[in-house]
Amino acid sequence: MFLFHPALILTTGAIAAATLPGRLRRVSLVVFPSLALAAVLSLEPGTTWVYPVLTVKLVLLKVDALSKVFGVIFSLIALFASIYALHIRNRGEHAAALLYAAGSLGVVFAGDWLTLVVFWESMSITSVFLIWYRGKPRSLSAGFRYLLVHTLGGNALLAGVVLYIAGGGWEVGSLAGGSGSAFWLILFGFAVNAAIPPLHAWLTDAYPEATVTGSVFLSAFTTKVAVYTLIRVFPGVELLVWAGVIMALYGVVFAFLENNIRRLLAYHIVSQVGYMVAAAGMGTAFALNGGTAHAFSHILYKALLFMGAGAVIYATGREKLTDLGGIARYMPWVVIFYTIGAFSISGVPFFNGFISKSIVIAAAGADRRPLVELLLELASVGTFLSISLKLLYFMFFGPARASRPVSKIPLNMYVGMGAASVLCIVFGLFPALLYNQLPYRLYYEPYTVDHLVSSVQLLLATAAGFWLLLPKIGVKNTISLDTDWFYRRPLAVLFQRLVDATHRVDRGSEQAGTLILEASKPYFNNPFLAAERLNELFGSRSAPRGLPGKSEPVRAQPYDEHRYRFPLGVTVFWVMVIFGLTVSLIWIYQG
Repeated sequence: MFLFHPALILTTGAIAAATLPGRLRRVSLVVFPSLALAAVLSLEPGTTWVYPVLTVKLVLLKVDALSKVFGVIFSLIALFASIYALHIRNRGEHAAALLYAAGSLGVVFAGDWLTLVVFWESMSITSVFLIWYRGKPRSLSAGFRYLLVHTLGGNALLAGVVLYIAGGGWEVGSLAGGSGSAFWLILFGFAVNAAIPPLHAWLTDAYPEATVTGSVFLSAFTTKVAVYTLIRVFPGVELLVWAGVIMALYGVVFAFLENNIRRLLAYHIVSQVGYMVAAAGMGTAFALNGGTAHAFSHILYKALLFMGAGAVIYATGREKLTDLGGIARYMPWVVIFYTIGAFSISGVPFFNGFISKSIVIAAAGADRRPLVELLLELASVGTFLSISLKLLYFMFFGPARASRPVSKIPLNMYVGMGAASVLCIVFGLFPALLYNQLPYRLYYEPYTVDHLVSSVQLLLATAAGFWLLLPKIGVKNTISLDTDWFYRRPLAVLFQRLVDATHRVDRGSEQAGTLILEASKPYFNNPFLAAERLNELFGSRSAPRGLPGKSEPVRAQPYDEHRYRFPLGVTVFWVMVIFGLTVSLIWIYQG
């Protein structure tokens, strides 16, 4: 029996993390995500929280199988990532991470569009601090670009929701088969967060610049919340099938060219989310189960990979493959944990990625999409090549380019990696544990002889090709230009010009305002001066005195503010009148 919304529990945890002293703060970082996980597990499908506000009903919590499975994995990874980050002393970073996770849970359990938009925007606002807290100039710039892109996507989503609500819709549900402005604006807003090319570069730009622990949280929530909304709102939209295929291939190509280890992993988020987007586009129960299962698996192994890469950065202070190598003997447990994550994402048998990725590919075959099936299989080969072979070899075992690690890895980082590793193996060995949580009943056996043999053959052939071509592959200290180049440079120039123009207008307005204020000050001190100036300007004359046709101008009299001001009772009277009218209108409206 649950008592509190899981998002509220994590929000309370964020407040605790921001206010409690040392040891109590670390305890809260474990306790509150654990409570959120327990709350999610206790939720029964069909449970709703509805709150009437004026003429609308906010559905703050609506539970079904789809929302619950995402709620479970989001709460679980919030716990593991918080344990991984226990050594961090920055209260603000802890608070931002938990608020970010709370926003993700809020979206997943939102039953109406207004609630969804509010939590959606809270994710963007809180997550950007995980980038800025790194404190480097590149992080500051990447954070602002991240925020601008998500503001664009969020505004598009809000505009679409407003149009949809104006048309009579309110509760979050499927828009598949629809059209019109609301349909496309909402889809665009989701596509931005899903990192569908060419709207993906915010991810590969910002995630490598986040804090070591912040990137673990970032890898888990934003894109997977978008996957949840696509499965929920746009199942069966054909455009998503090919968008997902492009993502899967696009990500692995750029990942193989990449030198920065976290940027390489970020490109693989784009690739792996492509499987989920394609599954949403196929729209069959089999495919939607596959997309959900792969999101579940991906959150575990991708967080584990970012944990492993973060441990390397923490220990060595280096994050480029051209600066690493030969460090495996100094951190054997990190190598083991990273390898588990690498085998999981690559679809190696007996790891969780093998299960979920196979479901998506099999769903494409069952839906009679042989080209989609082939291309997704090809992307899987590229994943094994760049993550399990290239990154693993050059980061840990290749030519030694880095000195001995200078920082000892904290125990809590090992615990976080170990917990994620165990689940990657458990769900790989016992897929029924995952099947039982999926939104639709699933009958699929991944461990057939044919499937195992074909998968192992493909992986071994890829490994053999890598070792044969290793002398020619190498790594180079290069920068890969992506689609963001086409809008970052012109927008940067345009934004700078806009800022300069704004400064000029601001300075001019300030100077003009100062002159106006100085000129008008005497009239505020003595309002009778205004009458004298008006008399002079418009030629008004007083009663004639002296010679005919001659008159004397009106002269300003001394002004006594105590004589001419309104009595205090008049002011009180009008305040009471306005207050009474306001209360009466509210009473009439609610009655």
